[in-house]
Amino acid sequence: MNITQAEFVISAVRPNQYPEDALPEFALAGRSNVGKSSLINRMINRKNLARTSSQPGKTQQLNYYRVNQMLYLVDFPGYGYARVSKTQREQFGQMIETFLGDREPLKMVLLIIDIRHPPSQDDCLMYNWLKHYGIPVTIVTTKADKISKNQWQKHIKIIKEKLEADPRDKVVLFSSETGLGRDELWQVLLNRIEETKESE
Repeated sequence: MNITQAEFVISAVRPNQYPEDALPEFALAGRSNVGKSSLINRMINRKNLARTSSQPGKTQQLNYYRVNQMLYLVDFPGYGYARVSKTQREQFGQMIETFLGDREPLKMVLLIIDIRHPPSQDDCLMYNWLKHYGIPVTIVTTKADKISKNQWQKHIKIIKEKLEADPRDKVVLFSSETGLGRDELWQVLLNRIEETKESE
């Protein structure tokens, strides 16, 4: 996809701060330091519109990025980071639950998992939560450049088994370093927008 415009719009913590222009939204969920910000930057071909940090737990709001005036990428706070206080974790949980439970423009959640590691308990909880509420999900395995190609399918199999993934849910191999999976992931997003238009 050709990116003509990409901008950071708002860091939201409450529903009254969410954008009201009803553009389709695609949320990125994953544990701290899994590479969500790097994925956003690669998707929009910008070096650091989404601020990356070596310090896990940096994102503490829902960060909205508008792309080509046609959709939002919404970066969730990373979960599973021990040094975030219990109160903050509970606040994050409530914020995410509020968003996922009642957000009309939300078209899909991208569950971001580091291909090198089996899904965490938090990853499994998030996946089960999305399935329970009937929210479409695509599993995106980041950092594919960090392991050899002949290991990819083995690691994807482990991820699917641990999540007990629905075979209909797509898995996209991704590398923010090389751009692997960028075009495929854009196609997933655009297809989803088309599907929702047809069903309206």
